[in-house]
Amino acid sequence: MFFRPKLLDALHGYNSARFFKDVGAGLTVGVVALPLAMAFAIASGLSPQAGLFTAIIAGFLISLLGGSRVQIGGPAGAFIVIVYGIVERHGVANLILATAMSGVLLFAMGLLKLGNLIRFIPVAVVIGFTNGIAVLVALSQIKDFLGLNVPNMPADFWGILQTLGQNLGAFNPWALGMASAGVLVLLAWQAGGRRMVHAPSAWVRGVASLPGSIVVLVLATAITAWWGLPLETIGSRFGGIPSELPGLVWPEFSWASAQALTMPTLTLALLGAIESLLCARVADGMIGDRHNPNQELMAQGVANFVTPFFGGMPATGTIARTVTNAKSGATSPVAGMVHALTLLLVIWVAAPLAYHVPLAALSAILMFVAWNMGDWRAFGQLRQFRLPYRVTLLAVFVLTVVLDLTVAVEVGLFAAGLTFIYRISSLTRAEAVPIPPDVASKESQVRAHRLHGALFFGAVRLIEAMEDDLPSHALVLDLKNLIYMDSSGADAMLALARLCTTKEVHLVLCGLDHQPMDMARRCGLLNLLGSGSLAPDLATGLAQAQPVTLA
Repeated sequence: MFFRPKLLDALHGYNSARFFKDVGAGLTVGVVALPLAMAFAIASGLSPQAGLFTAIIAGFLISLLGGSRVQIGGPAGAFIVIVYGIVERHGVANLILATAMSGVLLFAMGLLKLGNLIRFIPVAVVIGFTNGIAVLVALSQIKDFLGLNVPNMPADFWGILQTLGQNLGAFNPWALGMASAGVLVLLAWQAGGRRMVHAPSAWVRGVASLPGSIVVLVLATAITAWWGLPLETIGSRFGGIPSELPGLVWPEFSWASAQALTMPTLTLALLGAIESLLCARVADGMIGDRHNPNQELMAQGVANFVTPFFGGMPATGTIARTVTNAKSGATSPVAGMVHALTLLLVIWVAAPLAYHVPLAALSAILMFVAWNMGDWRAFGQLRQFRLPYRVTLLAVFVLTVVLDLTVAVEVGLFAAGLTFIYRISSLTRAEAVPIPPDVASKESQVRAHRLHGALFFGAVRLIEAMEDDLPSHALVLDLKNLIYMDSSGADAMLALARLCTTKEVHLVLCGLDHQPMDMARRCGLLNLLGSGSLAPDLATGLAQAQPVTLA
């Protein structure tokens, strides 16, 4: 069946014990997701409810239809830079269009079973743009971290630096103090929580299990409201958040807008696919299960197509919330659905309290998220790798930060592809095989070569070199170690066979098997040579190549 959600398999043998585990995990993840959803939306240039609506609608759909048992979907930090750029350049209406189109692409990728291909993206490219996005997320939070009064921040790196530099002197010391205290609390809570989680007291373990982001959010909101601190809040900037889900929104679209959004749409789809499948792989390792990547992509596609029309933003699998879900004992996608319903309940009951949430506290949470998002140890380990790996990772990182994520990924994939082609072509080699004395008295009459590796477009020079130095009677090629031959390699072999026929040189192929044999058959090489030019091994091939007369 091409569309089979993991939920159908996960419910086999489902009982009340598993249900209560899922409910507990879902409630925990809902608490974790609350501040992150609002913070991601605000950092993306949207209202906080956009993040909450995304976590509710997309989170529910991804769990309901996805291919992983414990994957949690919702807004992610990786999308901040892209979404902010789309909103800044094209407006919110076109963000809806780009998100919906990316949903169609994601569903098509899953339908065409391209889920496994996402895993072939080199790790250097993934680390490069992940670390680059983390830097940009942190950079985007400096404004609220310092309490700067900047109505519209530019979307590009140099514009952000210039704007921050021009307004740095007008920072709000209350905002800086609140944000700095928030970061310190998060660091202390993370360090202390690891020690207290094994404490003998159940009360202490319960407190330690609370996410640090919720602790910071509650404390900062209480302090701001109690003392009336001069800080910008969700209420002062956005007027609070609504206490109900929005209705269907269908903005005006145009074909010109769709064309202008081609690259942002591709970026959203590619990044969403990478993030969700990497997250699902992490979850697999934690719960000992295997996700269905194609089903996961189709679920992501449905969620991203539906959510924007209800006031949401792009969604994908989220590592922090998925890991929390798995560690909290989730056994099925029911936990992810409970997480979405928990956020819906929060909106209904506690929406008025969000009015006093200081933006400086949310910026502290996002700074902490950005730090944990990046794999900073990879920079210190670069000396262990070859120059192409280092160049690819650093190029993607710098281009992501300075230029554009789309360009960075394109350059990274191009560089990684060239590196791979070079490495594989260098591993493909042809070595001369000594001719036994009983075959020919002169080496120029019969010559033998053994090919190793893959005969593809990057290695056809080996065959061309043989064409330039043909023997007078027979050429024997031992291909038992040839693992792959593409159309360019087959074309080179055909050209060699025709040249040998023209110069009356007997060409013998030995040990041709598996994929190379199939390619040789399909391209017509076997018909051109005839059965007398094929041998099961080198010894038989040399015997077939014995000259009738010696010059």
